[in-house]
Amino acid sequence: MFDAMKVKTECVEWIRAFFEENGKDCNAVVGISGGKDSSIAAALCVEALGKDRVIGVLMPQGEQHDIDMAHLLVNHLGIKHYVVNIKETVDSLLSALPDELDLSLQAKTNLPPRIRMSTLYAVSQSVNGRVVNTCNLSEDWVGYSTRYGDAAGDFSPMSHLTVTEVKEIGYLLGLPKELVDKTPIDGLCGKTDEENLGFTYAELDVYIRTGVIEDAEKKALIDKKHAANLFKLQLMPSFKPVL
Repeated sequence: MFDAMKVKTECVEWIRAFFEENGKDCNAVVGISGGKDSSIAAALCVEALGKDRVIGVLMPQGEQHDIDMAHLLVNHLGIKHYVVNIKETVDSLLSALPDELDLSLQAKTNLPPRIRMSTLYAVSQSVNGRVVNTCNLSEDWVGYSTRYGDAAGDFSPMSHLTVTEVKEIGYLLGLPKELVDKTPIDGLCGKTDEENLGFTYAELDVYIRTGVIEDAEKKALIDKKHAANLFKLQLMPSFKPVL
């Protein structure tokens, strides 16, 4: 049985310990999308450090249909925040690439989250900050993140917690229900996470924790994604010469 209160308390203490060792007077800098993960990560940091040491960065790409959810969060937590629209940067880089380069759909899709991470680090290094990684175990398990994009960060409070567990902690933190229960959309192609994945987070979370899943096709799909994306969770391979 998952003890959300126990885990929340331990996570808050872990964040405090991280900053004690890696930046005693530093601020937590978190990219705010308006989804549950960034909302809960920000709320955990506020409980650990106080609202004056948490800074949100909203990074729409042009018009963001759910930007009101991001504003709801920063106002609810009472944290300082910046808004940086990345549309011109994305468009400028795309137009600067050689015409003869047949840019893949994957490259186009992953460019905005990588620019967002560059933006977060620009802000972080200007405000004595440490960047919060907002990934969770469920997404990491099947590689549902962008390497050097949202998969980056200086510390990761939720990467060993499933979506189901993260949401339970969100309720304990007193976040507005519409943030915790918001249908996750990838922010890349406009589809929901579950539409893209081919299975629900509920199914995935049970499988991660128990190894049980009834649908054989979904089990095979999850296993395939997990194996194919393990490299994202590992250190970059490096050659070690024998000297």
